[in-house]
Amino acid sequence: MKILLAVDGSEYTARMLDYLAAHKEWSNAGHAFTVFYAVLPVPHRAAAFAGPDLVHTYYDDEARVVLEPVRAALALHGIEAAFAHKVGHPADEIANFAERGKFDLVIMGSRGHGALTNLVLGSVAMKVLARCTVPVLLVR
Repeated sequence: MKILLAVDGSEYTARMLDYLAAHKEWSNAGHAFTVFYAVLPVPHRAAAFAGPDLVHTYYDDEARVVLEPVRAALALHGIEAAFAHKVGHPADEIANFAERGKFDLVIMGSRGHGALTNLVLGSVAMKVLARCTVPVLLVR
């Protein structure tokens, strides 16, 4: 099974990784994991002021800060994974990456806001569920 682990570096990502570690059927079943992080874009005016080299470096550094702890956590539990990041809105980028990569499942952490909060504010998890044609497993 081809599984996309959508991460954001939050405690909810840590909970999702703990879930994977606690359920050995995920890691021992020969699944192919890819860890994905969507970096929020720098506002256009700030990007124009900073210049393309600095903005590109910022995106790479931001991804490294989020992905390196995930890499270490997976390695600790013997889970091998590929790593990728894209710049854009997280929900759109996760759904697009999952569909283009022909993944069988997306696993991601979720804050678990109530229905009213999700209605007013929305959430990345809810937007991924609405937008993604790939099955999504939310870990709370």
